[in-house]
Amino acid sequence: MFQLFYDVTKVNLTGKSAIPTDELLGKAVAEDFVDMEAVDSETGEILSEGEIVIQNGDEIDEEVIEILERLKVKKLKIYTTDRVTPRGDSPMIKNTIKKDPTEPEPGDEKHLKIDGYDPDKDGFDPRIIGEAKALHAIYSLLRPGDAPNVKTARLALEQVFFSPKRYDLGRVGRYKMNQRLGVGLPRTQTILTNEDFVSIVEHLIELNEGRGYTDDIDHLGNRRVRTVGELIANQFSVGLSRMARLVKERMSINTDPSKITIDELVNARTVSAVIQAFFGSSQLSQFMDQTNPLAEMTHKRRLSALGPGGLTRERAGFEVRDVHYSHYGRMCPIETPEGPNIGLITSLTTYSRINDLGFVETPYRRVKNGKVTKTIEWLSANEEEEKRIAQANAPLGPKGNFENEFVLCRERGDFPLLRPADIDYMDVAPDQLVSVAAALIPFLEHDDANRALMGSNMQRQAVPLLYTDAPLVGTGMEGKVASDSGAVVTARRAGKVVEVTADEAVIDTGTIKPGSAGQPLAKLTQFDRYPLKKFWRTNQDTAINQRPLVQVGEKVKPGDIIADGPSTDSGELALGRNVLVAFMPWYGSNFEDAIVISEKLVKDDVFTSIHIQELELHVRDTKRGMEEITREIPNVAEENLLDLDERGIIREGARVTAGDILAGKITPKGETELSPEEKLLTAIFGEKAKDVKDSSLRVPPGMTGTIIDVKIFSRRIDDPLLEKEHGVKIGDLRGLERYEIKRIQDVRDEELREILIRQTVSLMLKKGTVELFMEEGAKFTKDNIERINFKQVDLETFKLQNKSASERLRSVVDEAQVRITRIKESTEDQIDKVFQPDELPPGVVQLVKVYVAEKRKISVGDKMAGRHGNKGIIARIAPEEDMPFLPDGTPVEIVLNPLGVPSRMNVGQVLETHLGWAGRVLGFEAKTPVFQGATENEVGGLLKLAGLKWLHDAYDLKASPPVGLGDIETLVAATGQLPVVMTGRGDGNGNGSGPDGETHGIGQSLDAYLSLDTSKNHKKFFDQLGAFLVEAGGELAARKGEKFTSLFPAIQKLKGRSTIRSGLDEAVNELMEHCEILPNGKIWLRDGRSGRRFDHPITVGAIYMLKLSHLVDDKIHARSIGPYSLVTQQPLAGKAQFGGQRFGEMEVWALEAYGAAHTLQEILTVKSDDVQGRSKVYEAIVKGDNLPKPGIPESFNVLVKELQALGLSVTLGEEK
Repeated sequence: MFQLFYDVTKVNLTGKSAIPTDELLGKAVAEDFVDMEAVDSETGEILSEGEIVIQNGDEIDEEVIEILERLKVKKLKIYTTDRVTPRGDSPMIKNTIKKDPTEPEPGDEKHLKIDGYDPDKDGFDPRIIGEAKALHAIYSLLRPGDAPNVKTARLALEQVFFSPKRYDLGRVGRYKMNQRLGVGLPRTQTILTNEDFVSIVEHLIELNEGRGYTDDIDHLGNRRVRTVGELIANQFSVGLSRMARLVKERMSINTDPSKITIDELVNARTVSAVIQAFFGSSQLSQFMDQTNPLAEMTHKRRLSALGPGGLTRERAGFEVRDVHYSHYGRMCPIETPEGPNIGLITSLTTYSRINDLGFVETPYRRVKNGKVTKTIEWLSANEEEEKRIAQANAPLGPKGNFENEFVLCRERGDFPLLRPADIDYMDVAPDQLVSVAAALIPFLEHDDANRALMGSNMQRQAVPLLYTDAPLVGTGMEGKVASDSGAVVTARRAGKVVEVTADEAVIDTGTIKPGSAGQPLAKLTQFDRYPLKKFWRTNQDTAINQRPLVQVGEKVKPGDIIADGPSTDSGELALGRNVLVAFMPWYGSNFEDAIVISEKLVKDDVFTSIHIQELELHVRDTKRGMEEITREIPNVAEENLLDLDERGIIREGARVTAGDILAGKITPKGETELSPEEKLLTAIFGEKAKDVKDSSLRVPPGMTGTIIDVKIFSRRIDDPLLEKEHGVKIGDLRGLERYEIKRIQDVRDEELREILIRQTVSLMLKKGTVELFMEEGAKFTKDNIERINFKQVDLETFKLQNKSASERLRSVVDEAQVRITRIKESTEDQIDKVFQPDELPPGVVQLVKVYVAEKRKISVGDKMAGRHGNKGIIARIAPEEDMPFLPDGTPVEIVLNPLGVPSRMNVGQVLETHLGWAGRVLGFEAKTPVFQGATENEVGGLLKLAGLKWLHDAYDLKASPPVGLGDIETLVAATGQLPVVMTGRGDGNGNGSGPDGETHGIGQSLDAYLSLDTSKNHKKFFDQLGAFLVEAGGELAARKGEKFTSLFPAIQKLKGRSTIRSGLDEAVNELMEHCEILPNGKIWLRDGRSGRRFDHPITVGAIYMLKLSHLVDDKIHARSIGPYSLVTQQPLAGKAQFGGQRFGEMEVWALEAYGAAHTLQEILTVKSDDVQGRSKVYEAIVKGDNLPKPGIPESFNVLVKELQALGLSVTLGEEK
């Protein structure tokens, strides 16, 4: 034991190199010394033979030195320093071993039962005795009582730590042990070893000495992801162990093993029941969020700290919810719920992945000798711990060298400035630290984290719209999300589109089956079929609808978009619509985040969405008899049954409103005694009229729509209800079969024609007869081959005189027949599956599902939001002519409250508005990735160019704008990738600059660009711009009838110049301000109601707005007479129960304060639980009489009964 922790040194006790005795004192001996014959010095009597006089680990004192001298020891092994503590002289190990209660002592061997050890023969062996005592001591700690023998004690210890059956660290446990303790054992070693225990003790001593470090429980190196696969594997393990136990029980019960069959022993239901329970009732098993493609993708990438084996939201503290430095690039610091689950449910970041051990990894670029390489390495949180990592936006030279002498880096939770030579890695991209939803927010870096959190969460709630529109201002992630979420249909292989319908796209890949070149039917190319989803209902009642984008004859490459899905536009994610926004108050209607929208958005179906509701009808076998789906419903007028088919089920395409019958169903009532009259009728007509009640499926209150699908399920294969459905399915399968067979026959005929040319007939009969189709010896020519219809030829007997040609002909015919047979067999298998009975819940015989599609326009009360957490409720839909309008007469489409920006600190929406305006006017879509997007200067420069383009179009100027303002590609080429252009300070005249000369706000200098050494293209653009300003200024001055020089002094300075060097900014600003559009993105708007100009210029632009799935139609609710609670007789609560509104204590106070006594009495009695009073009031209303006085509420009777239940006699007497 000592040797595990101490270094051993050999010292001489005699000779020249002998160590002084005083230096030995206090050291520990590293070996045992046995005195073969201990003699009493006084009497000379032999005391003992073979006794250990110095034990391994004994401290050297005077007595020990005497014994060593007596034993004439020349060389001695001693323990010098321990290897664990820094000083090397920690007494902890020494003291622990000294106090060890299992130290062997003479006489112990008599009390221990040790297999193979005889104390009389073998004598006292301290090693064997010590081990036995230790095992007994461990056993008594593990289990109460003493071990019967050493073998049992050893077995108990091995089972706890060293048996693979009973103990398993697992690959993860071994990895963590190796990494934490510095042990180098293979990962296959999943049980503990002696080496592990030694390392654990060493580590504990280190911690006690104040060295080493304790684990941070919130560090991602100490938290792993248990994937769905692992959870299911664990459930399988549970299921299989249950099955094994059952098998053992059955085998023990059955005495004759020869009669046992596997079917009797093994029951698969034990495993399937566990798996079903996991998916059905596990805390982590959820319905997929399918509101839109982003919601689906985010739900699949979600991480949860809750669930079995995890935390509970009540006990989770602040630390576990907080952002940790190890989350960087692994867990998104932004996207998490706002409620009690905040920080417990998170999302994986854009580039992260989970390794085979369940640890989250993120990619980095390797940095060698200060140079960034193209090598990508994936690091877990533990592997990253000691590394120094540069940010992705650190400036790099063309060869990958850092341009700055010092680079801002990350090292654990610190951010040091380091020299390039000291850097280990570099981030791969700036959006590495955020999730997919957060990476879709443009100008995220300008938004407060709380609002960014709301923005990323609300994008997942956006309802797919009827007409989609990709954002004018995006981040570049939209296309990736659309394709990776599976919302769009992408081509698997290259090919040519041969058929496109609303339901399917077929692509001829032009490829043949591998290995079939030169074989029969080699020309039969493989077709890829892409079935499209048409108006599928999602879990959230939104619609999945795919629309083809390709046309017949079009060529596609792998990965090309074939069809758009929900919330996508030409393969890009499109969760909302681009709308023209003005940030201004509007008659108080947009107070406190309320939103005013134009009626145009309603008329043009801009924010219209389709919602599909699923309604179910269960047909059960009741005690009183079987329920029945029928058209014959008692007490229902014929006009209410017009849209039902002969089976009593609504037809597809029918328009329905609340209360309409969707599927007629009758339920038998209890049997009653027949009256004499009924007995007479039964005797005459045979069967009595059935006593049934109407239990049909009806449209719930508040719902209107169109029936788009009806599905019927039944336990019976031959159910007459299913005849129609089966016919349609079989017809589709037969149609596909005919199509595939025709393709094979066409290729077969083409190959046969190639074989037959210039050949001679040996035998050619007509199909189904013995009549010759062509005479023997007849020759095939191009003309007669083309006229042959091979469907009329008996190909089985067809022979040619040329043997080799005849063999080729036979192989083509046989191959075609084999393939046709295969297709027919496959079709028959699929038809058999159509007739399989359906699995239904217990007691249910038939199930009808009706799907009602509803078109919902945007309406007052709907919730809308931008991507920056700027949410609000629509408070007013104003007429288009009342909305504020631009100088050219264009009304804005939406009005937001400007006070929603400063306190929320989500300035990203303002930058988006400005860049959206530039994109709208100049005709481009901007992509500004997170943390490396457009700067204020770049947006400002684009605003000026957009302003010039807008005023040219708005004022219908004849002056020619510079080439490039028409299309963005020319503009970018002309101005040298705009981002570089719009930089610099103010123009020297105070425009766009603050008191310190620095630029402030939007709208930066164009002059700064002119001072750069630019190419001819760029100079030409700005010269054209100058000429445009002069020409436009002259035109506007002429219209006003004023002098050019007095109206546009700054533009006057540019007149006559062939090359522009300065003054461009001032001239642009002057022209824009004259046209009521300011270079800082604000515009002078006019009031749509009065026509007057507003007092201040207003920020106007294009913003991307989403319609969220909190629709007023789902929440608004009104009750007339509905269900009542059985005990209290008060109306039920909630829309689902067609319940009433609670009128609570505080509401009562409000009516009392107004003195509305009669209204209050009505609400508390006849509108609630006065059972007799409410029926009398109903009767009075019907008859038109005055309302009677209310009676006693049922709640009073309930109170009386409760008091009586307590043993109090409560009686009601009349007042005397």
